[in-house]
Amino acid sequence: MEDILSKVYDPEAFREAGHRLIDSLADHLGNTQHGLTEQAITWRQPDDALERWQFDPEAPGGDAIDLLQEILAESVQLHHPRYMGHQISPPAPVAALAGFLGDFLNNGMGVYEMGIPGTAMEVNVVRALAKQMGFGPEADGFLTSGGTLANLTALLAARSIRAEANVWQEGNVRPMALMVSEEAHYCVDRTARIMGWGEAGIIKIPVNDRFQMRTELLEEYYQNAAAQGMEVVAVVGSACSTSTGSFDDLEAIAAFCGKHNLWFHVDGAHGGASVFSQKYRHLVKGISLADSVVMDFHKMLLTPAVTTALVFKNGTHSHQTFRQKAQYLFGQATDPEWFNLARRTFECTKVMMGAKVYVLWRTYGTALFDTFVTRMYDLGAAFAVLIRNHPDFELAVEPECNIVCFRFKSGKDAEAENKLNARIRQSIVEDGHFYIVQTQLRGITWLRVTLVNPGTSMNMLAKLLERVVQLSKD
Repeated sequence: MEDILSKVYDPEAFREAGHRLIDSLADHLGNTQHGLTEQAITWRQPDDALERWQFDPEAPGGDAIDLLQEILAESVQLHHPRYMGHQISPPAPVAALAGFLGDFLNNGMGVYEMGIPGTAMEVNVVRALAKQMGFGPEADGFLTSGGTLANLTALLAARSIRAEANVWQEGNVRPMALMVSEEAHYCVDRTARIMGWGEAGIIKIPVNDRFQMRTELLEEYYQNAAAQGMEVVAVVGSACSTSTGSFDDLEAIAAFCGKHNLWFHVDGAHGGASVFSQKYRHLVKGISLADSVVMDFHKMLLTPAVTTALVFKNGTHSHQTFRQKAQYLFGQATDPEWFNLARRTFECTKVMMGAKVYVLWRTYGTALFDTFVTRMYDLGAAFAVLIRNHPDFELAVEPECNIVCFRFKSGKDAEAENKLNARIRQSIVEDGHFYIVQTQLRGITWLRVTLVNPGTSMNMLAKLLERVVQLSKD
């Protein structure tokens, strides 16, 4: 019987399989770019998908590349120009190759000696991003696994540095809270609850008609919280909000935080990439005044998921979130060592995510990010004009970036119109020719697109509106 381990690690078999897979992916990329692939999504009901992908662990067999090609064919096609769904960009092939190399090497990045080049690349990427955001040389940070984890880490740092008590040692000795827009991402709400602050610890500030935080209300809400015995630790600005792509006034929030010595955190998971666009960087004016900023490279900067940067204006603060001893890993646990990343992050076994950004950025330069962000934001503005000039549609709000919310106007009552737009969206997904999502704003159902593919054209967007009208009649 052939040694199964020898078969698994056979270099020539790997070479042949790798060539076949790359050929398949290159064909896939060409077919999606040239309109030869019809479906942006292949829809299956959840139970049908579960059954389709069942397998018998005791009866292995088949060709691995054939299986990977099946997965490729039935997955959501982010490289398809009619993919307009969630906030994640089609990864650049060279960045995907860097991700593949990282998976192959499988170097745990928490401890320096396990990830020497990866650690150095990651820190250099974050420092280059900090400079792009307008921070000084004292800024620092790291990459972590997604915006949710990054926001949690940042706000744990805020609690560690701004709270009166030493919470890491003593626990929550008095009620604490953060202030955030009511349109902020749900992970900020989740963070407060994880930290044990409960519902009362999330002070939600109302938004204006453009779904931006009403910063003029911050003082009132802060004083009310103080009167109730709450210790407000931080204010979170959204750049931008998830549902509508609306940017909070970061300068106004910074001024308020400075007045009360509060931690100013910016959730720039999506819109933080605006710092790379010469045309649109004004949207995040004031971002360099923040104590911490989160930005996802995988949302707007052509990088495979999940690759999220957490930048601290004062780099020493990134070492104060987790203060515990792990002598078998770090030796002198009190020294702020930039190169042992697990001392600053939740992850101990970190993947080599920095390589994906580093290779992409070093190969193509900042001009790539500027071009992509600017083109996608321009496309959002152009699509808004198309919607505004169409008699059957309305905009939720004038878009500031590449997130556009719109709906079909049926002339019926609000409940019937909500149901109609929801049915239209589900029909679009099941048909699979386009992929869009939906959102709820003040009880109204809106169709929502995030334009993230440089191949998406105005002609395609016009056809999307035609498809919506057709479905409304059906």
